[in-house]
Amino acid sequence: MSRLSDDCVASVIARFLNARGVDRVFGLCGGHIMPIWMRIDAESIGIVDVRDERAAVYMAHAYGELTGKLGVALVTAGPGVTNAMTGIANAHVARAPLLVLAGVPPRPQENRGALQDLVHTDLVRSITRYARTVREPSLALQELDEAVSRALGDGGEPGPVYLDFPTDTLRADVPRALLREEQLRPKPRPTIPPDPAALAAAAALLASASRPLVISGRGARGGSKSLVRLLDWLGAPYLDTGESRGLVPDGHPSVVAAMRGTVIGEADVVLTVGRRLDFQLAYGSPAVFGAARFLRIADVASELRDNRRGDVEIFAGCAATLDGIVEAAHRAPAIDREWARGLRAQHEERVMKLRAAMRNAPADRDGRMHPNRLLAAMQDRIGSNAIVVADGGDFLSFARVAMSPSTWLDPGPLGCIGVGTPFGIAASLACPDRTVVVVTGDGAFGFNAMEVDTAVRHRAPVVIIVANNGAWQIEVHDQQHTHGKVVGTRLSFADYAAMARAFGMHAERVERAEDLPAAIDRALGNRPALLDVVVTPEAVSSDSKTGLAWVPDLQALAAWDEAEQKWRG
Repeated sequence: MSRLSDDCVASVIARFLNARGVDRVFGLCGGHIMPIWMRIDAESIGIVDVRDERAAVYMAHAYGELTGKLGVALVTAGPGVTNAMTGIANAHVARAPLLVLAGVPPRPQENRGALQDLVHTDLVRSITRYARTVREPSLALQELDEAVSRALGDGGEPGPVYLDFPTDTLRADVPRALLREEQLRPKPRPTIPPDPAALAAAAALLASASRPLVISGRGARGGSKSLVRLLDWLGAPYLDTGESRGLVPDGHPSVVAAMRGTVIGEADVVLTVGRRLDFQLAYGSPAVFGAARFLRIADVASELRDNRRGDVEIFAGCAATLDGIVEAAHRAPAIDREWARGLRAQHEERVMKLRAAMRNAPADRDGRMHPNRLLAAMQDRIGSNAIVVADGGDFLSFARVAMSPSTWLDPGPLGCIGVGTPFGIAASLACPDRTVVVVTGDGAFGFNAMEVDTAVRHRAPVVIIVANNGAWQIEVHDQQHTHGKVVGTRLSFADYAAMARAFGMHAERVERAEDLPAAIDRALGNRPALLDVVVTPEAVSSDSKTGLAWVPDLQALAAWDEAEQKWRG
């Protein structure tokens, strides 16, 4: 086998990634992608080798979200691609820019029963923005350039893209005349300026509202200052979502997260900033939002007009639009400030009560601690600049309410539990100067538990907290109350700390609340680390209480479903 030349397709791929600012690639090696693998290393791009391709895509997803760089995953043919598909689907629903590279058998072996021969593009086309097999070496750079543009949302919705290459194509040379600098160099991100007339209409609508509400989502990222500026002008209550958590500090007077249900039902104008009206927002239904009018701002169509049309809709960059609305305002807002202040006061009261209740949450009759005791101890020790990755079903419901980090990642609208450990590893590599903590249920941890090996080998400074209640508890609760019988949803109280220690990770099992503070301090001082914390399965989360597990017909939550049925008549 001859050595790879500097002009072969694999070399061009590596140079392209380097030119686009990629400093890490996440992957699992295999013969079909070996030429890319070795040339990436030759370009001094770091390779984080994982134990499962799904984890590689999760890591690339989180790394890109936190660094602003292009996330890249490299997976081999056949089962390498099929393993990666859950991660690709999650990035698709989350609208996360991501490049997935793979290989296919050499062209002379196509359709002859070659090893790992599948038409991958047919499998991934519905969950990517672009999917191509690049057989012709001279088209490699052109296809890479186009794929990355699609991933970043240039002219459409951002999200994952997929390219694969026959292995003989990877070894073939690209004519030097076709290695054009214009396709190698990064391109400035285009921004869509808002229409002045639409800005004036939006400012007038908001200024006329007596009970305005602002809700942010993915599209608001990067617009924190502009969002705060608008809230300062308008004085409106504000709700974030998992897509945009941390953009507005918890101490800001507009934050009313603990009054979510009340403010949604009372608002007369709702401003969505880069946020879909999906199941988490009752699809914008009048059954839940009442007679509220909508103002919608987004830089992608899917966040502008899904489920509810706005009285005013602005298709433009969110930050520029928010600034433009404030500058276009010619009158003071008519907001009912007593209403807004009252919501904030009730929010603060509920938060204080919750924090006190968390610290004093009682153990069960067997002495197993409540999940809130664990979360309170973590919140006390991680600091205000921490990145928290929350994972699980039932446990995520506790963590979502209890934790107040500056940066938050979770399974997202796909409900893709199992992302916790891979997301946390990538986050700690992306932001080594910040505390990164994964808080995960034991069921969710099991999906990618082997990645503790990846964390150790790559010295990823992450702390993984496993809330071990020995069950898929949200399903257990639903089965007990709906069907009167528990079937196939209990787990053992496995010793996950022993597993982590087998890979050389600092790990402890914690069974008593009084032992938590010191154990957390030791974990923070010996990263990567894992704490296996035994918690009661008897605690009932808010998601369990609201009926999320039994999947109502019309809405995600039981109360919303009842309201929807009544409204429809």
